[in-house]
Amino acid sequence: MWVSSWLAGVSAPDDVIDAMFEWAPMHLVVAADPDIAAATGLAWPSPRADGIAALLTTVRSHLAQTSAASAPDTDAAIELLLPAPGSVENLAPSSEFSRAAIGAGEAVAVGYAGTRGLGLVPTVEGPDVLRWTVYTVDIPNHYFRDFSLGEAEYAMRDAVRSAAEALGSMQALPTRSELGDPRTRITELIANASRHRYPTETSERVLRVLESADRVAAILSVAQHSSPTEAPTASAAAARESLVRPLWATVRSARLSAVASCIESSVPRR
Repeated sequence: MWVSSWLAGVSAPDDVIDAMFEWAPMHLVVAADPDIAAATGLAWPSPRADGIAALLTTVRSHLAQTSAASAPDTDAAIELLLPAPGSVENLAPSSEFSRAAIGAGEAVAVGYAGTRGLGLVPTVEGPDVLRWTVYTVDIPNHYFRDFSLGEAEYAMRDAVRSAAEALGSMQALPTRSELGDPRTRITELIANASRHRYPTETSERVLRVLESADRVAAILSVAQHSSPTEAPTASAAAARESLVRPLWATVRSARLSAVASCIESSVPRR
């Protein structure tokens, strides 16, 4: 969302850097292989503390170089990917980028439709360090999404209620540790998520969907950690999974739709 706002000329580089500082004070950047390093000027095999500024430069340079190879009037695609077991749509099979994205559970793809683009995969290197590995990736002509923004907003309203019901159900199970009051922990997780700022042009509707997704994610996280480390029976484990997995899938789909909607409204056509 921030890089699309920057490409549109709405946000300054310092705005992006300041926003990403909340994720980690230090950002390391490295190319996935020597060919990518040669094409982008990024470090390989050891990362450099080039920070978000290096990623912004790499993205803009790549889009400028590949603009002529794309179809006229094609938007520059910046796509958030949140792969999970059983949900790997929009990822090319058997690629280094796909394997890294699945391992991290998140990635960003940048490029024009139908061209060779960049894939950015973040991994946590320490409590204050985030590492970005840059891959090459084939950009599809169309990204599949489960929801439109309106559908995502409706789905999240229902998910908030369902997540609360799941928490109540799991609280009935015995727990092996004293983790504190669930309501307090949910409030703490939501407060932590709210530290992250969004570009000023982000619509109220997008913000509502993202805030609802953060709320559901907080409830689900607390619900899962309030249940036993080992389910008392196989049937209990299956019941717990049947409650949680669809709700996590809804959270991912809603976040993807909200972010895509924001990006599509800000990235300019050539």
